Amino acid sequence: MNIGDKMPFFEVKDQDGKTVSSEDLLGKGRKVVLYAYPKDSTPGCTAEACSFRDAFQELSAAGYTIVGISKDSEKSHSNFRSKHELPFTLLADTQTTLLQALGAWGEKKFCGKTCVGTLRKTFVFSSEGVLERIIDKVDTKNAAAQLLEGE
Repeated sequence: MNIGDKMPFFEVKDQDGKTVSSEDLLGKGRKVVLYAYPKDSTPGCTAEACSFRDAFQELSAAGYTIVGISKDSEKSHSNFRSKHELPFTLLADTQTTLLQALGAWGEKKFCGKTCVGTLRKTFVFSSEGVLERIIDKVDTKNAAAQLLEGE
């Protein structure tokens, strides 16, 4: 995806098994942050989620709707969300369709080996669904501050 592109249409299940579509998120006068992360309950992904959790009130007041996306299952997301008291939606893109459409699925280095998986990226869309910003180098411990810095 490139700046100025429209949010891809999607329908994905959330942590509760409810279908969430791109249309559900848009047109509410709020910016939509889709953050792609590799795996529930891993150190970096937990730090990133907790960064958004800890700054949730500030992010909400700044007009952001936060949504996490990984290829983990609804059950995994439900457990992760409960354990860390995450106040935002997690999408279970088990087929990686949305991750691929966003450009957050591809080749990466992990433990010195090349593999294919989720690329940690944060996408900021206007309330109309226009891509305004991509954070490619996410600082997991300071993800919320990194997002707010761009304002």
